[in-house]
Amino acid sequence: MNGVLSALRDRARARLDPVHWDFYEGGAGTETALAENERAFARLALLPRVLTGTGHPDTNVSLPGGRASMPVVVSPTAFHRLAHPDGERATARAAAAADTVLITSQAATTAVDEVTAAARSVRSDAVVWFQLYLQPEAEVTAALVRRAEKAGCTALVVTADSPVFGRRGRDERNGFHDLPPGLAAENMRDLPGAPPGRTRDIAMSPALSWDDLRRLRDVTGLPVVLKGVLHPADARRAVDEGVQALIVSNHGGRQLDAAPATVEALPAVADAVGGRVPVLLDGGVRGGCDVVVALALGAAAVGIGRPVLWGLAADGEAGVTAVLEELRAELAHVLTLCGSANCRGPARDQVVARGARAC
Repeated sequence: MNGVLSALRDRARARLDPVHWDFYEGGAGTETALAENERAFARLALLPRVLTGTGHPDTNVSLPGGRASMPVVVSPTAFHRLAHPDGERATARAAAAADTVLITSQAATTAVDEVTAAARSVRSDAVVWFQLYLQPEAEVTAALVRRAEKAGCTALVVTADSPVFGRRGRDERNGFHDLPPGLAAENMRDLPGAPPGRTRDIAMSPALSWDDLRRLRDVTGLPVVLKGVLHPADARRAVDEGVQALIVSNHGGRQLDAAPATVEALPAVADAVGGRVPVLLDGGVRGGCDVVVALALGAAAVGIGRPVLWGLAADGEAGVTAVLEELRAELAHVLTLCGSANCRGPARDQVVARGARAC
């Protein structure tokens, strides 16, 4: 792991309530998928190309609903106010200052309109996407979409890997089921079926299907990004259904413990899509080398989740800024060492298994 991120992780752990630390850090089952996300990157090496004369690399990327100054976006994670009183507002300001995409969670402890306002207090063109769990009641999903649209979000990120909640042993052992007094999933307030001024629970449903995704596309003109794709057939189907980007993700190892590491699933998904839409990846990215490996294997960008929470818990907005700027600097350094002029430069043949013969 990158040394700066490791130090922030240690500071975050020292500052957080151990129950809240376990909520952020924990995974499903035996936490095999969680661990494999990082281990899989460690099993891969980069073959540099020399004397390429590329100069300082261009790290800008174009994505649905906006652009970013680097191929590192902030993945959706819940309950930022457990980490810091400023919560999602601090994260939003840091992402905007870094000129990258923030994906704010449906389970945020700050309402989406306040998140976008915080981001745009830093940059008027800050890009914020809204992460959405399709709700069993269509009117609840539609109400959430309208809120995201009104707040100025420029894409919807539909998390598709959660027909049920993951079974997370740390939370079960700690009895962590409810937020502390004064905190709530604010995007779930005043929705259809909830008493005035109250929130309702985020619902999961095993009955959700591609039909529900079609109904979503009927009620919004925003680009739809599908998150949680690991199977190439699902990737092809999603593109055929009009999805405008995919995120290869195993939910940070928090859903199916038997799922593969995301970097291992990435190449087959990228091949199935064949460049028709951007493919992003999240899970296990802990430094610039990981970012470049993902780019070489077919990703247009990567998302980071836990490192953002480490920075937030360690030092609020400044901590999130430190995470993003460290990844930016390391990314540019690794691209240069690999002989790449931009984020499209790294080639798949530059990624090899450690200990394998080079080309």
